Amino acid sequence: MDRCDIVHDNFLRRVAARDLPPGRAPSGPLPPTLAVSLYRSACLSRALDRQSRAMQRAGQGFYTIGSSGHEGLAAVAAALRPTDIAFLHYRDAAFQIARAEQVPGQTIARDMLLSFASSSEDPISGGRHKVLGSRPLMIPPQTSTIASHLPKAVGAAYANAAARRHRPEHAILPDDAIAYCSFGDASANHSTAQGAFNTAQWTSYQSVPLPLLFCCEDNGIGISTRTPTGWIAATFANRPGLKYFVCDGLDIYDTYATALAAADYVRTRKKPAFLHVRTIRLYGHAGADMPTTYLPREEVEAEEANDPLLHSVRLLDQAGALTPDQALAIYQDTADRIARVAAEAVTRPRLKTAPEVMSAIIPPRRDNRPTNGPSPQAREQAFGADLKAMAEPQIMSRLINWALTDLMLTHPEIVMMGEDVGRKGGVYGVTQKLTQRFGPDRMIDTLLDEQSILGLAIGMAQNGFVPMPEIQFLAYVHNAEDQIRGEAATLPFFSNGQFTNPMVIRIAGLGYQKGFGGHFHNDNSLAVLRDIPGVLLAVPSNGADAAMMLRECVRLAREEQRVVVFVEPIALYPMRDLHADKDGGWMRRYPDPSKSIRLGEVGIDGEGTDLAIVTFGNGCYLSHQARPELEAAGLKTRIIDTRWLSPLPKQALTAAVKGCKHILIVDETRHTGGVAEGLMAHFHEAAPGTPLARLTAEDSFIATGPAYAATMPSKDQILATARALTGAK
Repeated sequence: MDRCDIVHDNFLRRVAARDLPPGRAPSGPLPPTLAVSLYRSACLSRALDRQSRAMQRAGQGFYTIGSSGHEGLAAVAAALRPTDIAFLHYRDAAFQIARAEQVPGQTIARDMLLSFASSSEDPISGGRHKVLGSRPLMIPPQTSTIASHLPKAVGAAYANAAARRHRPEHAILPDDAIAYCSFGDASANHSTAQGAFNTAQWTSYQSVPLPLLFCCEDNGIGISTRTPTGWIAATFANRPGLKYFVCDGLDIYDTYATALAAADYVRTRKKPAFLHVRTIRLYGHAGADMPTTYLPREEVEAEEANDPLLHSVRLLDQAGALTPDQALAIYQDTADRIARVAAEAVTRPRLKTAPEVMSAIIPPRRDNRPTNGPSPQAREQAFGADLKAMAEPQIMSRLINWALTDLMLTHPEIVMMGEDVGRKGGVYGVTQKLTQRFGPDRMIDTLLDEQSILGLAIGMAQNGFVPMPEIQFLAYVHNAEDQIRGEAATLPFFSNGQFTNPMVIRIAGLGYQKGFGGHFHNDNSLAVLRDIPGVLLAVPSNGADAAMMLRECVRLAREEQRVVVFVEPIALYPMRDLHADKDGGWMRRYPDPSKSIRLGEVGIDGEGTDLAIVTFGNGCYLSHQARPELEAAGLKTRIIDTRWLSPLPKQALTAAVKGCKHILIVDETRHTGGVAEGLMAHFHEAAPGTPLARLTAEDSFIATGPAYAATMPSKDQILATARALTGAK
């Protein structure tokens, strides 16, 4: 017999027999009407769990992970405000249901059943996933089971405090809101969660406002692995900068009183707190999981005997709020109503085609107030003597710095964050002077944790800021890539475009640094970034392009709400010369602030038709070095700078190589999984019959010292490959 049915039958039998579990008498500030409302929310959550399992057995539902045993979280929802942004644990149906009671006009039961049925009418995900979430209830959808939403909850809390000082145009949270995030006891051990706790403590320790309430729903088990008894209390009760509260989640009176105190602490002190709610888990982990296959039956039955709904019936009876007979009637009426609504929900349309599924990958455009750019006086004050230097050619790092300055002058909602971006001005000086120009509120020096840097950006983006987080080196993004893939990029997809987190992620990367770093500071792999649906990837090859592309990246974030990754080639930051010492051939003048390079616009240098070299980043520099010798050999060459690597600008690339007899792809990323694979496939399809070749890096990490470039394309290799392709001597 399904444990779900056993728990249901136990409830009916024990309430009818007044066989209720013992416990403390009801006490605290929970009024009778609200107590009954919380019980109704708990009954609805339980009925939805039972219906979800029935739908899956009938082939009408496609995923089940229940909230049974965690119904006490309805009391936590009641202690918060519906404008407090809530990033929820996947067992928090009761929380969402109780919050819906705070907002008029909600059809929460039907909404959740549409989600269970994967109907395209599901109001949160449009049928893409069974998720908790609601735009009217300020609950962004979560799909993570490992607490990867905690870093962005820290960011959302920081953003709300920051918005009190500089409120962005598209802020969605009131000034007195707090951020709330919940998770299980097993997930609390994940490195992502631990990083978020540490970041919150690090921030609080410095008296920086951070109104954030962590909530650990401790049911004592993660799938089949028991959490050591007392572990959560032992590890969280005495953390510096993090106030600890604990309650019994089986007791809605205790839970409400404790959550009310915790929320008040966070809201008034603007400091983070940790709410430890002791719960149980009924039915097993998810789907057809049977707990009796890995736990003793006696242990499972003991948990079931502690059913929180049975405790609520006892408490409500003792408080004089509801008799057991009335409680039983509510339970049965709720189950009957859910069965009726479910019968209709499973008939509603579902997604069928790829375009329907993909329609939410790219978020909707949004309107912004017109911006006319900074006044001459504001620019003069910010740039000072740099204004005169703009008339002369400069290196890439300086032109990026000026572009960032102009952008931050124009758009006050832009904030930058990262390790060393502020006082030091970055490892390579790219953000020098920006703290003096804009202050520490907009140039945030973070702790050393890439997950927290990106989480801060994601959370701030959800409250109207346009973050520009910096990851110090491309290799470091692997410590936190799921914050881009699993959190930032998926939010529009799973919310049907209702929640977004637009940003421009700046990453110093690629190879060719002489004598420095090895594979941690030289990383020529972009595959993980190109593999994420909806994320835009840009790589400039010179300073002027970098400035104009950054302007477009910010436009894409502000207007089109996109997640953009801007990889800046480290080796080209200081590059001055092209062919000879002091020729200044790779420096550029600062382009007028009104000029930009639009998404998908490629660079074309030359009109030669013998050979088209398609490349990007450092490959552009090397190809320009090689061109004089190629042309001396009789090969009229045009160099095409791809610039935008995801998605590839296929139409523009096809037009750029038109009329060329040969195409050589020069790709500084690796042979396997590199950019050249996509370019080769495209040109085979778009220019059939045209002789093609590719020159790539080896499938290798990068060495330090004299062999720093040994595994990557060189000028000489470009010459040799071009000659082999064309037959030129």
